[in-house]
Amino acid sequence: MRVSGNKTGERQAAGEAAPQAAMGRYAALPMNDNATGKEANVSGGEVELIDLVKAFGPMRAVNQINLHIPGGEFFSLLGSSGCGKTTTLRMIAGFERPTSGQILLDGVDMTATPPHRRHVNTVFQSYALFPHLNVFDNVAFGLRRQKIEAREVDRRVAEALELVQLTQFAKRKPIQMSGGQQQRVALARALVLKPSVLLLDEPLGALDARLRKQLQVELKTLQQQVGITFVYVTHDQEEALTMSDRIAIMSNGHIEQIASPQEMYEAPATVFVADFLGVSNLMEAHAAGGGTINGSGTRIRIGQYELLAGHGQAPGGNTKATIRPERVRLEPGNAPGGENRIPGQVERWVYLGNAVQLIVKLATGHTIQALMHNDGEEIPFAPGSSVQAYLPPGALRVLTDTGVRLASEIAATE
Repeated sequence: MRVSGNKTGERQAAGEAAPQAAMGRYAALPMNDNATGKEANVSGGEVELIDLVKAFGPMRAVNQINLHIPGGEFFSLLGSSGCGKTTTLRMIAGFERPTSGQILLDGVDMTATPPHRRHVNTVFQSYALFPHLNVFDNVAFGLRRQKIEAREVDRRVAEALELVQLTQFAKRKPIQMSGGQQQRVALARALVLKPSVLLLDEPLGALDARLRKQLQVELKTLQQQVGITFVYVTHDQEEALTMSDRIAIMSNGHIEQIASPQEMYEAPATVFVADFLGVSNLMEAHAAGGGTINGSGTRIRIGQYELLAGHGQAPGGNTKATIRPERVRLEPGNAPGGENRIPGQVERWVYLGNAVQLIVKLATGHTIQALMHNDGEEIPFAPGSSVQAYLPPGALRVLTDTGVRLASEIAATE
């Protein structure tokens, strides 16, 4: 079930300074209304999308999505290339005009409002810094365009640079800085204008893996410190799981599911979500007895083996079941049988450092993965070993198949 050139950098750097209640040092930055120069009213950074559609000719990049993001939330739009996540972000920013639907910011319809009149700023993957300006002047650019007095500009820029730990680099040019430092400059330039909402379009995509992990933690800490709404676009599952309060997984212009990271991982609502997020063992199954819930789960049949799936609902008939690799338990092949056990054989295993990934071919014909944590002991199941795969009812889930082509299927054809 689906739930319903530097010109760009200049526009964003000069974007409208919006009011927002904040915490810590960020709260000390004055919030001035662009039009009046007077102290602005406190705003919550709430975003609501209503029946939002964006079509490019006959193709709908965003297809009637509905979404509510409370103020102060770190919200991620997650999906593969072409799913509509960046187009959605660009519509919130005002860079794309919706074909139909509404965009509400703090309850005000901003659908037809130009970007510079919205209380949002955007941080791009390319940073969009001015190469001829030093760090201080890059961050100060928008404030100066707003005619803020020099003393106030100095104070606010100093506060913003301290917030992103770049005070000592104020006089450097962007070319003299690392990618991670340039990204912090882009963040400071956006935050100094006090937006109600900060939009981030894959801002860590150009960085190496180690630096990405470091900045994931820093970004989340920064968002909690400033207390404003972050809307973050990414195709990286780890980024979304690490930083987000909630995630929306998108596919073909639709939202497949909106949930917290833990709920999204532990309780995927559809086959697509289970396949896309993390590693999941998907198996064809048949729901017995009309797929009814008897209080403890749904009776399903995988091949000739009857199992109890403790979560999810199936309409009866053919369905799919899933279990995460870390929840599969392997037992010796000569161990006594029991409920929710399927015999199999270990085909191979892969050493991952902190864990060992075992590839098991089940008697049903399915190939699944099991994950065993590295506790220093020898792995008891060598390739070729006969095993019984225990699929605990509390970890086995039946899923709704929305008919969307799965990420694993797409990858297999590329």
